[in-house]
Amino acid sequence: MTGGFSVPVAHISSRDNALIKDLHRLSHDNTAYRKQGRVWLEGDHLCRAALARGLKPAMAVFSESFWPLAHVQYAQAAIKNIVIADALLPEISGLESPARMGFVLELPAAPELQPGVASVILDRVQDAGNVGSILRSAAAFGFGQVIALKGTAALWSPKVLRAGMGAHFALRLVEGVEPEALADLTVPIVVTSSHHGSFLHQQRIPMPCAWAMGHEGQGVSDDLMARASLKVRIDQPGGEESLNVAAAAAICLYASSFSETAR
Repeated sequence: MTGGFSVPVAHISSRDNALIKDLHRLSHDNTAYRKQGRVWLEGDHLCRAALARGLKPAMAVFSESFWPLAHVQYAQAAIKNIVIADALLPEISGLESPARMGFVLELPAAPELQPGVASVILDRVQDAGNVGSILRSAAAFGFGQVIALKGTAALWSPKVLRAGMGAHFALRLVEGVEPEALADLTVPIVVTSSHHGSFLHQQRIPMPCAWAMGHEGQGVSDDLMARASLKVRIDQPGGEESLNVAAAAAICLYASSFSETAR
């Protein structure tokens, strides 16, 4: 035991250490989490979000200078504590200014698609920032399941995790889904389009439903469009042709979440 804590503590000072190399991959490689079966949560906000959801990290990592200052909440949260030399922070960080702590979390088991819950379908959404932002909106407005079709940015990748700001831990995340699997949904699919359908503010949206958000350039695929029960568009009095997919998602999910109470 070290520093008065009951959790085992190990110290690492070499960049050749196998754990340092694994953490580097987790923080820089978008699909390393699939190979390792775990994710790297860097920084105070993500770590607090995980603890708030009752998750127990497999490992907590602290810089040597921060370790004496670490809150007991963090130092006793994980199964094991690792203290690394400050010089190694850039090796394990994906940030321009590395955080002084982080958690290693076991990757949750891949869930089955639930057919009857309010969902968001991501159809080849490529940008990690957009995906993370949509996850935040889904969690905020009560859409508990996100269905990522093949071709969508990896949901547990480092950039999506950072952009999600903890939303991952409130959602059922189903990755690598083939479009054919959407036939199992028992909720109606609603798609947004720049040119088709009624205006969102004039339309009564069924709830629960599954909102489909499409590729940044190509939009929703023809196959998914054909599966839709309802098509809507967002009125833009300012005259712009289209909105960023994450902005569109926030508007649609907000409007949809209150559609029942507004009736």
